Amino acid sequence: MSSLSGQKPVFRFAPSPNGRLHLGHALSAMLNHDMAKAVDGRFLLRIEDIDLTRCTPELEQGIYEDLRWLDLSWEEPVRRQSDHFADYRQGLETLIGMGLAYPSFMSRSETKAFVRNYESNGQIWPRDPDGAALYPPFDKQRPAEEVAARLSSNVQHAWRLDMGKAISHLGHSLEWADTGSGERAIIKADPAAWGDVILSRSDAPSSYHLSVVLDDALQGITHVVRGMDLFAATSVHRLLQHLLNLPVPEYHHHRLVLDDKGRKLSKSISSTGLQALRQQGHTPSDIRSLLGI
Repeated sequence: MSSLSGQKPVFRFAPSPNGRLHLGHALSAMLNHDMAKAVDGRFLLRIEDIDLTRCTPELEQGIYEDLRWLDLSWEEPVRRQSDHFADYRQGLETLIGMGLAYPSFMSRSETKAFVRNYESNGQIWPRDPDGAALYPPFDKQRPAEEVAARLSSNVQHAWRLDMGKAISHLGHSLEWADTGSGERAIIKADPAAWGDVILSRSDAPSSYHLSVVLDDALQGITHVVRGMDLFAATSVHRLLQHLLNLPVPEYHHHRLVLDDKGRKLSKSISSTGLQALRQQGHTPSDIRSLLGI
């Protein structure tokens, strides 16, 4: 495990331009900004736009607009993931070379059909901490000749981490330091709960898991401050950091901002956005008061 001790603290806010920012984003951005300022650290902005279908330049500009309205400032230039696909491919190739990644050919609909059929007689197929069904094992059991033939024929596929092999390669348990509770706690990682996670897709050259650990390392991030919805995913990130010999930041998973129905704010359910609040006459001070910071 590489160390980040001894360097100036570096924090980052890393939104995706697939919708306008909401109060949950404001909480994360402000906490990162304030925590960096409190320790004379650096505050970076990263645009996580690997999803070239949903992310747009207009929504990216909306992020800058919303953050400037919140009186936040960040270092330039901003790192945009779409400018660094080669970095993620190199990380993927490393894992492939280690024999820890395999091409997966089952589509989402085929996976859903398999799980539906499996559970039709009362059995329960395992699910990850987010509730999604774990990927079936068929692709990593295919004969090498069949896999080679499919790849040479350009059959559409993704790349997945062979979780069993990765954990065997690890040889020991993983942990991370987390200060989200108000005290520094050591958390034991459980990457196996996620099964064979995606590393890249046919329609996206990297996954969130792979790109985020590589970006954090390449940008020298020392403190990752993000919502509790990503707490469990940190187990996967710790595993990838170990396998790729990347530095390990300290983590701070903060509370989530919920709507009046107790749901996490989401772009997909049209949660109250910062643009709408600004148009209603709210000020940055109002936002801080709403968020209790």
